[in-house]
Amino acid sequence: MASSDCQLFLSRRLVTESGVSDGGVLVNGSGVIDSILTRDQAERLLVENAGTIKVVDGGSLALLAGVVDSHVHVNEPGRTAWEGFRTATAAAAAGGITTIVDMPLNSIPPTTTLENLRIKAASAKGNIYTDVGFWGGVIPENQDSLRDLVKAGVVGFKCFLCPSGVDEFPNVGPKDLVKAFEALEGTGSVLAFHAELDCETTVTSTNEAKDPAEYETYLESRPPAMELNAVSLIKSLLPKTNVRVHIVHVSSAAVVPLLEDARNSRRQGGHAGWRHGVTAETCHHYLSLSSEHIPRGHSEFKCAPPIRDSQNKEKLWQYLLEDKLDLVVSDHSPCTPDLKCANNLEAWGGISSVQFGLPLFWTSAVTRGLGLEHITRFLSMGPANLCGLQHRKGSLKPGLDADLIFFDPEATFVVTVEKIRHKNKLTPYLGKELRGVVKKTYLRGRLIYSEGDIIEDPKGNMLLNNV
Repeated sequence: MASSDCQLFLSRRLVTESGVSDGGVLVNGSGVIDSILTRDQAERLLVENAGTIKVVDGGSLALLAGVVDSHVHVNEPGRTAWEGFRTATAAAAAGGITTIVDMPLNSIPPTTTLENLRIKAASAKGNIYTDVGFWGGVIPENQDSLRDLVKAGVVGFKCFLCPSGVDEFPNVGPKDLVKAFEALEGTGSVLAFHAELDCETTVTSTNEAKDPAEYETYLESRPPAMELNAVSLIKSLLPKTNVRVHIVHVSSAAVVPLLEDARNSRRQGGHAGWRHGVTAETCHHYLSLSSEHIPRGHSEFKCAPPIRDSQNKEKLWQYLLEDKLDLVVSDHSPCTPDLKCANNLEAWGGISSVQFGLPLFWTSAVTRGLGLEHITRFLSMGPANLCGLQHRKGSLKPGLDADLIFFDPEATFVVTVEKIRHKNKLTPYLGKELRGVVKKTYLRGRLIYSEGDIIEDPKGNMLLNNV
């Protein structure tokens, strides 16, 4: 017998990691998934518990696990004019995201010490509609802070191999990485890399006579060789550590074979764990946009690494479907409009898109014949595995949080300023028609977004340990 405070979510397109079926998700009173049911099992349960179970029937709407976006720059505190926890998580909820993981920059202070994490958590408290996890940061000489941050519950650490763009988060070199790896050994944590190397040399070598409003000028300033150099450095360090490593926002398909070599080497060396401790992500903009179609003077398309050409985009899709890339995220990195000037060399490098990641992915996936289960695989399970949240988030399984979305995969919409919920409305997707509409979002069985409206006050949880 099910308890009277249970809910049964029904759909003719119930999406689990194994495929799509007709059935339901039984959720207990604590907001945890009790069981996954076939349609026949669900109907028998309702007969046996006549009138005591609340039924939420989505009909033909797809029922999926909530998206986990493990790469979001919230920027609060310190640069709250760029973005804040309330606006970022409202946008996430509207996009079917039930968990975001905040990057350690561009907030002031950055999340590089336990005290700085506490300051950030204080800003988030009472202001989050979704659940929120946190990355820690690795910068020169903060290795003594890393284990305290692990104990506090950060999902992992992020570092830059080139200048980050903000002074308070300097990049690291090989000696810093050795110290960081030593500090993280045995913790089970992960070190994520912004994998571009020799940024300053490359940028200053750009032909100054070229038009900085042309996207090609910026693209030439950050060639694929920068990513290859960085991944080569990371690969050279792996024999000396068992710490998991992750490459964020892979833009150049040319680095993927090198990552595969690193993964195979670790597998042969007996490294246990998910993907043998070598993982990589790409982003919605690299899978949706092509450099040859970026108009002159539109720096809302600027990010680092840059969007590359359509041939590269198709190669990224190929590697994703060959299981050589592990997850797809937004890298939501907003700023105020004045920082997005027409000069692509001087404008802030970051794309705002957290709300639209799911329809962006689905719009492109449909044209490639992919199914709804690929959403779960790359947008939910992959990020949850990366962040060590797979026992709480990322799929429809008994014992996991009932983070659910009802999704209309056939519906379309146009991105307009009025629809955007993140703080600053500048995005390269304005005016773009996307396929796939999030109808309802549930966090641990509680409705937080419905048909264009945020429901109730922010009641998300911080995924931390008593900070």
